[in-house]
Amino acid sequence: MLWGEIVQAADAVAATRARSAKVTMLADLFARLAPEEIVPAVGLLLAAPRQGRLGIGWRSLSSLPVAHADEASLTIADVDATFSALAATAGAGSVAGRRNLLAGLASRATSPEWNLLSRVILGELRTGALEGLLLEAVARASGRDIAAVRRAAMLTGDLADTARLALTEAPGALDRVGLAVGRPVLPMLASTAASVGEAMTVTGSASVEYKLDGARIQVHRSGDDVRVYTRSLADVTARVPEIVEVVRKLPARQLILDGETLALDEAGAPRAFQDTMARFGAETASQIALRPWFFDVLHVDGRDLIDEPLSVRQDALEAVAGPWRIPVVRTSDITAAEEFAERSLSNGHEGVMVKDLHAPYAAGRRGSAWLKVKPVHTFDLVVLAVEEGSGRRSGWLSNLHLGARDPAGLFGEPGGFVMVGKTFKGLSDDLLRWQTAHFSDLQTHRSGHIVFVEPVTVVEIAIDGVQRSPRYPGGVALRFARVRTYRPDKRPDDADTIDSLRAMLRG
Repeated sequence: MLWGEIVQAADAVAATRARSAKVTMLADLFARLAPEEIVPAVGLLLAAPRQGRLGIGWRSLSSLPVAHADEASLTIADVDATFSALAATAGAGSVAGRRNLLAGLASRATSPEWNLLSRVILGELRTGALEGLLLEAVARASGRDIAAVRRAAMLTGDLADTARLALTEAPGALDRVGLAVGRPVLPMLASTAASVGEAMTVTGSASVEYKLDGARIQVHRSGDDVRVYTRSLADVTARVPEIVEVVRKLPARQLILDGETLALDEAGAPRAFQDTMARFGAETASQIALRPWFFDVLHVDGRDLIDEPLSVRQDALEAVAGPWRIPVVRTSDITAAEEFAERSLSNGHEGVMVKDLHAPYAAGRRGSAWLKVKPVHTFDLVVLAVEEGSGRRSGWLSNLHLGARDPAGLFGEPGGFVMVGKTFKGLSDDLLRWQTAHFSDLQTHRSGHIVFVEPVTVVEIAIDGVQRSPRYPGGVALRFARVRTYRPDKRPDDADTIDSLRAMLRG
């Protein structure tokens, strides 16, 4: 199949709002793939090539002096082969070698094809082709039951290989996929509730647990062999020897554990999120130690627990990893749950998770069985620039560049603004139309797809918190920012200051 057909499908999916139409488009694409194209195609649609991260940044891509092809001739196999060659290129002369490979790929691609390839390489593909849509499309294209497809993807942790099984193997192949120690599974995900009370109206009697601001881990043990995986199922065993040692000492020979890891300071308080992530991502251990906090167990010594209720899994977890469990209380009393949530916050954590005690482990799914409750912070910030939209947002100004007020001029001119983040979330179509017209009138200059505007528009932004960041001059970046509303009643001088954001930093 031509790469251009993937591009056309991705553009069509991005431009379509109806979920059923997206699924139909993707199912049609899958039905036309050759067997050997299925795995690379799914990886490319998810901006997760089967070769893994290629280590290529925006600067490398933008500096390629290449004229693109006028007609489509590039195939999925061509793209996959080039990615494999890029991943294998290392050592002396690798910089020039990788640049030549990229230039060759870029010259064979048309401009739209290269645009999509660039976003795949950078992991910035936003086509609406999310895993849930792809699972439904695979089920429709293969004629398999969606529950069987979803469960196989959950247990293999590999949507691309699940698609291959469904589309090329006999019907029973999906049913034969089982839980296996050493093979990571997709993690169960949580939805959001505004309050503990709201969450417990959904779950009833619940397990209420500390919500840590750490890194998700899944740990597999078979004898003395312990493997640690990230939320995205990357193997990071070599980076976390302290977690490996903890699990090796647990009273079981075979385990699959789900949890978080968090770095603590000398007083036992949680370190800032970026400190944990810096240690978690480091290739060698440092003085900052990571502590595991387990909240679920999927397998113990030959017994699969994934279909058991949470209450049963928790009892098994207590038996094998009690000292390393996350703080938890089982209760049907909303007041008791709220008091527990307050203790979590006072201890420096994000909030709580409220979980249905009767629910099985629905790996890879975000439902109402797990609900996260944490405070939402709002700040009034100023729009400094807006980016041209792509896909369904083509023709609109979308992604906002947000600035906090800098009255003392610590990071620029006194009374100016310092950038603290971007967001395209929370924007309805009506709001996109309004801001496109509004900011077009306020344009001061452009740089590529970025439209810089007069810093006069105040917008209320909801965030989950902030983190230290060298990316922005103020040293702080917003976490999970989304638009609440524009504030025409406020002037730029009413915006929140960089100091008010920096005050939220821990550590």
